[in-house]
Amino acid sequence: MQRTIKTLSIENNPNCKENLLIWAQQFDTAIWLDSNNYKQQYTSFQAALAVDEFTAIKTDFTNAFDKLKEYQSVTKDYIFGYLSYDLKNDVEQLSSSNFDGLRFADLYFFQPQKLIFIKNKTIEFHYLPLVDDEIEKDFNAIIHNVNSSKSNNLALENSLDIKARISKKEYLQKINKMLDHIKRGDIYEANFCQEFYVENTEIDPLTIYNNLNAISEPPFAVFLKIEHQYLLSASPERYLRKQGGKIISQPIKGTAKRLPNTNEDLKSALRLERDIKEQSENVMIVDLVRNDLSKSAKKGSVRVEELCKIYSFKQVHQMISTVVSDIKEETHAITVLKDTFPMGSMTGAPKVSAMNIIESLEETKRGLYSGAVGYFTPNGDFDFNVVIRSILYNQKQHYTSYSVGSAITSKSIPENEYQECLLKAAAMRYVLSNAK
Repeated sequence: MQRTIKTLSIENNPNCKENLLIWAQQFDTAIWLDSNNYKQQYTSFQAALAVDEFTAIKTDFTNAFDKLKEYQSVTKDYIFGYLSYDLKNDVEQLSSSNFDGLRFADLYFFQPQKLIFIKNKTIEFHYLPLVDDEIEKDFNAIIHNVNSSKSNNLALENSLDIKARISKKEYLQKINKMLDHIKRGDIYEANFCQEFYVENTEIDPLTIYNNLNAISEPPFAVFLKIEHQYLLSASPERYLRKQGGKIISQPIKGTAKRLPNTNEDLKSALRLERDIKEQSENVMIVDLVRNDLSKSAKKGSVRVEELCKIYSFKQVHQMISTVVSDIKEETHAITVLKDTFPMGSMTGAPKVSAMNIIESLEETKRGLYSGAVGYFTPNGDFDFNVVIRSILYNQKQHYTSYSVGSAITSKSIPENEYQECLLKAAAMRYVLSNAK
């Protein structure tokens, strides 16, 4: 579908990004993607906002990828949305029966009437013809921050009571059970996750998101609003990108704390770089990704561009690898996603065995957590993050949740894995504990 495109300068409007996200709050459906100007090889824009659905697809896992393939093929336009972790049940003979306090649909995508990109010092409006006469009015509202639905600035009566779905004692017991599976040879590695949650409380999603993003400034931040359901994500991880005939996957395995002292911070990064356990975790996932990509790749085209490279973010150092492939000409974009989903960094190896064991030991349905948020372009290219370091909120249910996990291998020490989870949870806990 043809869109009206208009590019305008924002060189003298330093608050344009902030105003744009405030302006978006008036819509029932909005997805905001922000790279936070993080320097990376594969990127298309600084930020993107998709609002006001024209068409949409929302479904459970049953034949979900086939339904998405039909929707994307017929629409032939930009579509934005998410793939929940529980689409694993469409890919394999699996099930999800754990507790779900958030109640997100398994898959949701929409075709926005209004699509806006921030690129360098310009703002690009990509509007459907139905609304293209509103570009100037919207630009004026964004620049001057008028007629915007601002955050609610909720005054919470009490500090948020953050609870753990499982106790530390239970967590350690479950890790030991996972280690038993590894010793028996059922799996080599699995990502075990735990949930922290708040009940019977309202939060201000925009304020929480802004605070979380300011703490982390990750390259794959997301603010997602679908009526009463929200995702506030500070994800540092790319799941999968299609750029022409090239597929890019960048799994993260390996985390170390940032330290205020420059020399100590450098030592922390070096310790991560040399950590044999973290390297082995990363390499195992790289092998899994290579295998997944090979299903739709041209023969001999799967290759590792970066192995176990250390990237630094505001709160943590991460060990990231980059695996790429060239897809066969006849391969549909959705096929590549289905072949690789769920991502190896959030499952384990062998993948199906790991997912079965994860389901049996975890207490919470993952849902959108450890799924993916992103978009398709009209020509079938796409880019998706991994939903980690994220807060999820169901406004109707007054339920707020964040989950964290770590990769369990034969070298795992349960207490250390628990402490890694707390490190990953620190930013989410902080912004919720200081939500007033």
